[in-house]
Amino acid sequence: MANVVVIYHSGYGHTQRMAQSVAEGAGAELIAIDAEGNLPEGAWDTLNAADAIIMGSPTYMGSVSWQFKKFADASSKPWFSQAWKDKVFAGFTNSASMNGDKLSTLHYLFTLAMQHGGVWVGTGMMAANTKAAQRNDLNYLGTFAGAMAQSPSDAGAAEMLQGDLDTARSFGQRVTALTAKFRG
Repeated sequence: MANVVVIYHSGYGHTQRMAQSVAEGAGAELIAIDAEGNLPEGAWDTLNAADAIIMGSPTYMGSVSWQFKKFADASSKPWFSQAWKDKVFAGFTNSASMNGDKLSTLHYLFTLAMQHGGVWVGTGMMAANTKAAQRNDLNYLGTFAGAMAQSPSDAGAAEMLQGDLDTARSFGQRVTALTAKFRG
């Protein structure tokens, strides 16, 4: 079985719910970046030992949260030693708007993975883009680069749409399956 880790920051709980769904699908360990942008004890060792790292951040002002950015900047130590080279990477995000520039956040995560010499995994899902499509369908937001969710600004984390959480879970399953193939 592939050793997969989900590292994420969540400001209001929506990205945390998404991270939990990704981790459930991936059979992954969760690492939360705290409100000050710090990792829990032992997290760097866990990331170094992982076969795959799935990164998640809310989209704030068209990119990752400052807390996630603090983690990304701190990852220069494993970058310098190439500790994460050839690991599998993937990413996910959530924002209040349907678009919300979420793709910019996924591009940031992709670029970080490429800086580390990683191999990126997209969703591998067709978009739910027919007239019959419903908001709770898998990949309703039509993303290929990584998983996306949309949560209205006045909705609590418990009100997230099941379709977005199911998309995240399926995405996690894909990352683990491809990691196992890649590491096999």
